[in-house]
Amino acid sequence: MSEREPEELSDAIAIIGMAGRFPGARNVDELWRNLRNGVESIAFFSEEQLQASGVDRTLMQDPSYVRAGAILQDVDRYDASFFGVSAREAATMDPQHRIFMECAWEALEGAGYDPFAYEGAIGVYAGASVSTYLLSHFLTTSGFIAKGAVGFQEMIGNDKDYLATLTSYRLNLRGPSISVQTACSTSLVAVHLACQSLLDRECDMALAGGITVRLPQHAGYRYEEGFILAPDGHCRTFDAKARGTIAGNGAGIVLLKRLDEAIADGDMIHAVIRGSAINNDGSLKVGYTAPSEVGQAQVIAEALGLAGVEARSIQYVEAHGTGTPLGDPIEIAALSRVFRAGTSAKQFCAIGSIKSNFGHLESAAGVAGLIKTVLALRHGELPPSLNFETPNPAIDFANSPFYVNAALKEWKRGATPRRAGVSSFGIGGTNAHVVVEEAPMGAVAAAPVEVSSRVLPLSARSPEALAALVDAYRGYLSGECAASLQDIAYTASVRRRHFEHRLAVVGGSREELLTSLAAVARGEASPWAARGEAKLDAR
Repeated sequence: MSEREPEELSDAIAIIGMAGRFPGARNVDELWRNLRNGVESIAFFSEEQLQASGVDRTLMQDPSYVRAGAILQDVDRYDASFFGVSAREAATMDPQHRIFMECAWEALEGAGYDPFAYEGAIGVYAGASVSTYLLSHFLTTSGFIAKGAVGFQEMIGNDKDYLATLTSYRLNLRGPSISVQTACSTSLVAVHLACQSLLDRECDMALAGGITVRLPQHAGYRYEEGFILAPDGHCRTFDAKARGTIAGNGAGIVLLKRLDEAIADGDMIHAVIRGSAINNDGSLKVGYTAPSEVGQAQVIAEALGLAGVEARSIQYVEAHGTGTPLGDPIEIAALSRVFRAGTSAKQFCAIGSIKSNFGHLESAAGVAGLIKTVLALRHGELPPSLNFETPNPAIDFANSPFYVNAALKEWKRGATPRRAGVSSFGIGGTNAHVVVEEAPMGAVAAAPVEVSSRVLPLSARSPEALAALVDAYRGYLSGECAASLQDIAYTASVRRRHFEHRLAVVGGSREELLTSLAAVARGEASPWAARGEAKLDAR
């Protein structure tokens, strides 16, 4: 198999937007900070916290009960008025629906697209976990057994079937809207299906991802020998001490677009999906919940073939990596089977798993791994896979193509672009693999226009939200921001929706804009700031 030239990649898909909420990270920037710094975002609960969550005291005293979890902050918060949702409807809506909707908007806005003004079709491919909000909170506190329209409305806000379509309704998205459910591989399968939808021209852009929020969050679990959950609350992927993972909460979404159109439209391209594949193990394995070396190998080989790349060019694999004694060796065996078909080179490909940072996000696990990989491609660094000391004795890393990347290291560019594979395997056998590559160099290289100053307009639905937006821009402009002032001002002016509460600052440099924004934050009058309100167009 020979590699295709970049100009032949008519079926490549650009990732032009990302958003997410993760344990210890409110957004993808904070996620990257934690990843590169090797932060393990696992919480260990006190007896008081467990009691407040309703955990039985007898269970707490059980030696097999593990008082650990991966917490997602602010699951009780939701900007209902922003989406036109009533207070009552918001109160009965699963946090999975609320947070996914917010992340969908953030991904679109981060990419510079207003869904109410965009003329093309935007699809949604999404999945969630079972509604524990319905089971553990709502059913027990509000007498859910209702009849007629009231019960039906509450079902819409909690059932997994309505996650994608409710998001499409609230955000005015008119492409295919499909709820995807394949257990642990849900969100990466959603990415694959979204790519296929784009290639079939069913839509012009597509949101793909997943979410898991288990309630109550401050609750542990009982360890059972041979099950997938670890006895100590730590995920030790590929390590000799690995005994499983931990249940985590999180959400992730990517915004996808055909690569040639993303380049033509001047979009920010975070990375490129060269190819993807999905399959199922079938019945030729130990049991329904067991992984299959053959099934995993087949899906990886198919994704590489569709991407038109050699296995030897893959420099990193974001593994499914649940840290189980059975699953880890099978995963490496499947990868080795595919890679060995094209090369005998040893230990040239780094491997790791985001599960070592905060456990298994279930329906959001695959997209979390994809976002981690995209961030690594974008920053040119491989973050450490945590809790790895001694290799699992059932894995012969020394004679395999792989090594566990246990420390932060530079991701050097070789004869080919930086390139990676991302795997996600679901209980029940639905496997997914995506081949992702760094953004093409110089794809969007318009020269900045020389002007003495730029106008930066900001707007929000409320004064409080506008103040928060000012703080967000201050953090963005004062951080490691690669975008030019021209691009920042243009996106804020032309490619974002303008709300009732408005503010504009003027500056010829980042420092001038930061000074003006700081004055606004302090409530001081400034010659560089103008305030005003305007009514939204009825849509």
